[in-house]
Amino acid sequence: MRDFATIPRPARVRIRGQITIPREIREEMNLDEQATVNIFRVGKALLMTPKRLQRSSLAKKVEREMKRQGLSLEDLLTDLRSQRKRYLEEAGARD
Repeated sequence: MRDFATIPRPARVRIRGQITIPREIREEMNLDEQATVNIFRVGKALLMTPKRLQRSSLAKKVEREMKRQGLSLEDLLTDLRSQRKRYLEEAGARD
């Protein structure tokens, strides 16, 4: 994982609900055309993980990464609020 906070990447939902994951992210996450992902709804956000990660192992990986980077849950939530605000400002500017 390069950075904890990443710049939002636009993706269009196609007619059949298909979403194209940007190439750089697919390569970094080792996702090929046969990959399956889990999608979780977290409030008004979507969290996508490779299928091979299960909830408990995902939680452990997130906890390890947060510890490694010296981040607290409050840091995570603060960043999420900041990213959401930025997204909403950008989305409002496009309408």
